[in-house]
Amino acid sequence: MQTYDFIVIGAGSAGAAVAHRLSEDPKHKVLLLEAGRAGHIWSRIPIGYAKLVKNPVANWLYEGEPEASTNGRRLAVPRGKILGGSSAINGLAFVRGQAQDYDTWAQMGNQGWSYRDVLPFFKRMESYTPSEGEEEFRGRSGPLRVTNPKPTDPLLATVVQAAEQVGIPYNPDYNGAVQDGIAMSQATIYGRRRMSTAACYLDPIRKRPNLHIETDAYAQGLILEGKRCVGVHYSVKGEKREARSGRDVVVSGGSINSPQLLELSGIGQGERLQGLGIDIQHDLPGVGENLRDHFAPRTRWLVGAKGYSLNDRTKGLGLAYQALRYVLGQTSMMAAVAAPMRAFVRSREGLEAPDALLGWVPMLSEMRPSGPVISKDSGMTCYAHAMRPESKGHIHITSADPGRAPAINFNFLSARVDEDITVAAVNIARSVMRAPAMAKLQLTEVGPGEELNTHDEIIDWVKRTAETTYHPVGTCKMGSDPMAVVDSRLKVRGIEGLRVADASIMPTLISGNTNAPSIMIGERASDLILN
Repeated sequence: MQTYDFIVIGAGSAGAAVAHRLSEDPKHKVLLLEAGRAGHIWSRIPIGYAKLVKNPVANWLYEGEPEASTNGRRLAVPRGKILGGSSAINGLAFVRGQAQDYDTWAQMGNQGWSYRDVLPFFKRMESYTPSEGEEEFRGRSGPLRVTNPKPTDPLLATVVQAAEQVGIPYNPDYNGAVQDGIAMSQATIYGRRRMSTAACYLDPIRKRPNLHIETDAYAQGLILEGKRCVGVHYSVKGEKREARSGRDVVVSGGSINSPQLLELSGIGQGERLQGLGIDIQHDLPGVGENLRDHFAPRTRWLVGAKGYSLNDRTKGLGLAYQALRYVLGQTSMMAAVAAPMRAFVRSREGLEAPDALLGWVPMLSEMRPSGPVISKDSGMTCYAHAMRPESKGHIHITSADPGRAPAINFNFLSARVDEDITVAAVNIARSVMRAPAMAKLQLTEVGPGEELNTHDEIIDWVKRTAETTYHPVGTCKMGSDPMAVVDSRLKVRGIEGLRVADASIMPTLISGNTNAPSIMIGERASDLILN
């Protein structure tokens, strides 16, 4: 057993940021635990997500339960199991979300979480490279390098023209004053390398004598003395260990592992835990509830014109050519965001801000058991989904065994508004793809298909084909209502010395990808702890 001032459980997007900031003061002794390994060669290369999305070495490989909303399918729920967490295996898009997202959190009673409150932490965490970014909104000297590519690719440049023809303007910085419009995806890529929190927050500080990073360290349960958390039981390659905290234990396992660890420790719904033979330490009904994620159908299009799709450009020696370009420091698909272009749009007139997201992938791929494989057909994909879904699911353990994956129930499309926005988003995507500028690409719609047009037809197709965009949040939500798990200072309600800092604390899902706000939450958490 060893004693530390702070113990951070989970070295992912948020946890790495927490450990970085807490250990800046040499008088603070910090332990950072990560269940996965220290690194993987493919996590350094941006396109490595294609290699790691099905790789158990760096991925928890969770699955959702079969549901009516997924037509009985088990959806893949990849989560990073490696230093950097999901920031080391994700699609690399950098999206903060709208000011409205965070103002909503504050209006729900979470003091200190309005957009103006969190903006300084977004700025503190980033080094935004383009000079055109407004100083009011962008950071220049933070650990995380963020870049903003230009729409120079002929196919993507054509999509921009088509979007403008249907009333969607080009936006040079959707993380600036307004989110509206179509843009290239800002990226956690710099110098052709992935900018994970492992690379940006941990690698530069590994030699700090007051920071101990332990990998292959699987948390088994929190140590509670009455209503105070004083440490954690964990194992390293089967060897049981224990660490004690003099100040705070910070759980940063993410929206799946954080509620799992609380429940294994006897914190959660009392009746549920009793049924699993777990002693109740603190009855907290909101643990594992309020799960939200983006449920995204992928519209699919064949491209008849040659040379535009990446499917054409990777045939034969094309893939080797892309690899050579990457090695030589030239533009290459190997250093691109998974969905390199996106548009933030309104599903109907009268809305104050966008409520739907479109994302373009300039190729078709097929999912195999080993991971995605480039399709033989030339084509492109455009996914479309509601950004702030109202449908809520839950995640709960099914056993007292820490090695058993929890059950994930998304309950997608249970709110009618999510159906309506999804159908509208699909039709907006169609309008872009059918705009005059796209005619030269000679497109053929293969998904959902021109024959499916009514609300019910499209929703039936969505249930049969849609996947998540890997943005689970909310399962340890922040708030003051009876279902809140943490308060606005991220303290677990009713337990001293215990906080949660990751995407699980989000009361609602933000308007976009969740990596950037998760890092912000880590930055904000460290400030709350130290002040």
